[in-house]
Amino acid sequence: MVVDRIGMFPGSFDPVTLGHLDILGRSLHLFDRMIVAVAEAGHKQTLFPLEERVEMLRESLSAEQSALVEVTPFRGLLVDFARQRRVHGVIRGLRFVSDFEYEFQMVLMNQRLAPDVDTIFLMPTAQYTFLNASLVKEVARNGGSVEGLVPPGVIRRLKARFG
Repeated sequence: MVVDRIGMFPGSFDPVTLGHLDILGRSLHLFDRMIVAVAEAGHKQTLFPLEERVEMLRESLSAEQSALVEVTPFRGLLVDFARQRRVHGVIRGLRFVSDFEYEFQMVLMNQRLAPDVDTIFLMPTAQYTFLNASLVKEVARNGGSVEGLVPPGVIRRLKARFG
């Protein structure tokens, strides 16, 4: 019996950036299928509601990726969701040492809660190392161009939000 290796890429994706899509695309080289788990993000204020963040991600996938990637919202503990979905590994993107410190704490807690759920760190390609959703929102809020940082659908939605 052949079992698909399922990976999960969790995050708030507020909004999805080309850096996120870079990590996702490279994750598909490691797993047969991917679940993009869009977090409710109850601990922080988001610009876009959960349903719209899910929609933006789905719109941003290529046709080939759409066949291999499920985009779905989730609430609660990541490890519980990963177990329910029979995930083989959780993908997290790392850009800087400061990202590692936060992510390392999360991995240690997740290992304590679910030792069978492994985390894999991927570095973005060099052109996206500086990129994060908070910077994108700040640039858009202040009238700057986010072209080349986010998918076209996200640009439209940011313009609608900020004018």
